[in-house]
Amino acid sequence: MKLILLITSDNESGMEVANRWQEAGAPGVTIIKSVGLRRLKEKIQREKFEVPLHIASSMNSVMAYVLHDIGHTNHVLLSVVPTDLIPAMLDEAQAVLGDLLERDRGVVFVVPLDEAIGVHLFDRESRSNG
Repeated sequence: MKLILLITSDNESGMEVANRWQEAGAPGVTIIKSVGLRRLKEKIQREKFEVPLHIASSMNSVMAYVLHDIGHTNHVLLSVVPTDLIPAMLDEAQAVLGDLLERDRGVVFVVPLDEAIGVHLFDRESRSNG
């Protein structure tokens, strides 16, 4: 079993990858909305934000305030899958997002798991039949 994680700032494409992963046989895909620190800092430098004086005591306070104001800019997809599904999952991600070696396309991590409790695997045929 492996844990595959994808982080992308292209939210629409992130949803497409999630659906493709499930169609490829992932037993489940979790989507977490997030914000990258680099993008948060860039946004603070680019735009003027009116931050209440009591919050502007530290850069961390300002970033937390701005983070609340701007919302989420990334999708993090997580899925625990059998090892043999990883090539298909990577292919689906790259089919949607393009070459992940290019900047700002996304990043993928594949992590081996010693245990996965509560993951219910389906065979691909029974899943496609309903």
